[in-house]
Amino acid sequence: MSYLVLARKWRPKDFADTVGQEHVLQALINALETGRLHHAYLFTGTRGVGKTTIARILAKALNCEKGVTAEPCGECSACREIDEGRFVDLIEVDAASKTKVDDTRDLLDNAQYAPARGRYKVYLIDEIHMFSKSSFNALLKTLEEPPPHVKFLLATTDPQKLPVTVLSRCLQFNLKRMTPRLISDRLTHICEAESVEAEAAALATIARAADGSMRDALSLLDQAIAFCGGKIEEPQVAKMLGTIDRDHVVRLLRLLAANDAGGIIDAIREIDEQFPNYSRLLEDLARDLQRIAVYQVVGTCDSEDDLNEQEYAELSEALPTDDVQLFYQIAIMGRRDLHLAPDPRSGAEMTLLRMLAFRPASAAEVPSAAGGGAPARSVAKQAAATAPRAVKAQAQELVSAAHQWADPDWSALVAELRLSGAVRLLASNCAYLKREKNTILLGLDPRSESLLTKQRKDVLGERLSTHFGEKLTVDIELGADKGETPVQEETRIEDERIEAARQTLEADPNVQALKNMFGAELKTDSIELINPSQSD
Repeated sequence: MSYLVLARKWRPKDFADTVGQEHVLQALINALETGRLHHAYLFTGTRGVGKTTIARILAKALNCEKGVTAEPCGECSACREIDEGRFVDLIEVDAASKTKVDDTRDLLDNAQYAPARGRYKVYLIDEIHMFSKSSFNALLKTLEEPPPHVKFLLATTDPQKLPVTVLSRCLQFNLKRMTPRLISDRLTHICEAESVEAEAAALATIARAADGSMRDALSLLDQAIAFCGGKIEEPQVAKMLGTIDRDHVVRLLRLLAANDAGGIIDAIREIDEQFPNYSRLLEDLARDLQRIAVYQVVGTCDSEDDLNEQEYAELSEALPTDDVQLFYQIAIMGRRDLHLAPDPRSGAEMTLLRMLAFRPASAAEVPSAAGGGAPARSVAKQAAATAPRAVKAQAQELVSAAHQWADPDWSALVAELRLSGAVRLLASNCAYLKREKNTILLGLDPRSESLLTKQRKDVLGERLSTHFGEKLTVDIELGADKGETPVQEETRIEDERIEAARQTLEADPNVQALKNMFGAELKTDSIELINPSQSD
């Protein structure tokens, strides 16, 4: 017996075995159980998400010899013949090869006749958007008023190309792209059933490469089994796909954070020895930058795969938010233009160097002569070691003065600390309370409790220590009456400005005249504040 590829062998035979499209399955199951069956169903979605598979299961549910049911038996002759693709009353059509109007008319000529074997005559038309305008017109009349024994199951990857007259006559179901985690779990189940030994990291790599398509994932799994010759391991799968080792992507991000151009060139030289797919390298880089941006805003990252969230936490602290946004834009633009480069490697190198060349100026880093970057505190230490004795004495006086503490304006201090991401959000939602020895006590708005983590608190303490030139720690307690936070202060000031503007407008003689003459009413909700710096 010839080998049956996994994509066909593991195609679901019933609704219970179908994964990832619960919103569609639930609607179909309820319709079958209650008998509220429509005459035309349209399934839309990207390739490999289950459009024709669900349509075939629905055809079985309609024609099962045990009756219309949401759980076809799979054993009767009708169910078996549908699975084998030889059921006479299931007419499957590939619209891409049947675009002429004569083909459509020939197809529908027999719709008026009763089914030969089954309960319903089912027309399954795949890629329906490939029909010509004349073919759609030929289909419309039958689609609008079909005989009671006819059901239409339409599938397409591009529903925008369907005429609204067709869309209005169908129940439309939009199938979702599969998440990497869902695909990976399914591949794990299949490998166990097929007695194939596979590493979880290797299956996660295949799941990401499938790009939301379960069929593509099974085809790649077939390829991986043949390529690896036994146990499916992550390095071999990465070599097969031309993907970059996860550690290389993280290394590049850390080099970008350190402004180390020389290190980036060395890293690309090492990566090039693996014959990589540079388009996928930039894709992975952009994907990680997007997740870092999400982590900086909400403090977590639901990446739907097996990547380490701790890495995102570290990188979100190392990369300023504006750098992340810039790097992401350059990565996707570089990937788009990669085919224009002299060769893929030089295109990827220039994309990474462009990130460093156009990154926003930062006081936190000073470029080194070697092309890399050194933290300002390292440069400061070097300068201090060679400074004249008088300068050292002056620096010592400044350090001593730092101990003569005066309660700061917390809102102004937060701006001076040049915080970024979630740490800035945390500080902006805190109010300054007092200082006890070397501990700064802050009160956090209870509504922002999710922002409070030990890591962010420690980072805030380090920034305060650097700013004041002494070792400081931060202690944060929850409480609604702990004082006004910078966010609350900003909101209050804005409200006061709006109220002042409203009172000014109400007292304006011209406004008063309009009210008296025409019965006009001042819409205070429409008042907008103008930034003074933009009013010139």
